[in-house]
Amino acid sequence: MKNLKIAILYQANNPPLVDGIYKPMKPGGYSDSGADIAFALYKDSFPIITPVKFPNITVDMDWVFPDTEEGINHAINKGAELLWLNTVLYKGHPIEKFFSKNIGFIGQCPNRVDRYDNKIITNELLKDNGIPVPDFLLLNEVKKINLNFNFSYPILLKPVRGRGSQGVIKIDSGKELCECLQQNQKTYSKDHSFYIEKYLSGKELTITVMPPGKYRFGNQYKIMSDYWSLPPVRRFNHINGIAPYNGTVAVVKNSEVLNKDEIKNKKIKELFSHCEKAASLVKAKAPIRIDCRSDENSDYYLFDLNMKPNMTGNVRPHRKNQINLTGIAAQSIGWAYQDLLFNMMNQYWYANK
Repeated sequence: MKNLKIAILYQANNPPLVDGIYKPMKPGGYSDSGADIAFALYKDSFPIITPVKFPNITVDMDWVFPDTEEGINHAINKGAELLWLNTVLYKGHPIEKFFSKNIGFIGQCPNRVDRYDNKIITNELLKDNGIPVPDFLLLNEVKKINLNFNFSYPILLKPVRGRGSQGVIKIDSGKELCECLQQNQKTYSKDHSFYIEKYLSGKELTITVMPPGKYRFGNQYKIMSDYWSLPPVRRFNHINGIAPYNGTVAVVKNSEVLNKDEIKNKKIKELFSHCEKAASLVKAKAPIRIDCRSDENSDYYLFDLNMKPNMTGNVRPHRKNQINLTGIAAQSIGWAYQDLLFNMMNQYWYANK
């Protein structure tokens, strides 16, 4: 792998509507984390392909290629043999046109991302397989029963195809829900685009699950035959009960890894099992991040399965506070950002083999 030339892709355009539902695009399309990845690999002497001959350390677009057919062809024509899919994938994504070529990929399968980006489909899959998720109900179902449902306030109003905590609103009463819907009638006009979820008042953890494969720990390699978890990261300093979007508050300011004694807790071990089973169900080919929260009885529920964790890194001088949640967890097992990237690269795959 050390000799395979690598190019990083970023999201160039808004994703298409899926069942009439629009997923918001991150400003810059993950070009910032893509540039972090490319620079870190470059500093580690990996053969990185970039759009310009001498990329500027502070210019994100100097390090990454757009995930359009033209951009992918540009990367391949410059010699790329591995494409890092640091972008939002979906069924029919331009990358699928290159699956018949002898190109390796780092990231998820587009059709699986497309399917499990729908939080209702994912919640139902997990629930049907004995994995605890909070009670939930599509907004059109809520209206049919006149806002009377089987769980009490507070609740969360969430987009079916959201990104992080953006668009998530904590609501404390039926009156507040009615007012919210009236104020945002245009936004909520597609009732199947939003759903309500039981609010969990306990602790929030995020767990990164790694796929099976060969991993480097220090100077030794170990074959992990099944999905496995990095240590949980605790989220704190919520705003109105919701962890702020990492584009607003850097995760280093409101996140910390559980200590060894906390990880030994029976309920945490059970949570590991649930998260690893969830990763297996969606057949993840790269790390996924699963957000979990406990109720008043300290029982944990999985409330968000993220097929594309953010991979920002603190490797460029102007971005020293930009480590991501998976990176924080990785540090606790001795992996620097570059080690995490190396182990992600080691799980590259070919679509035609």
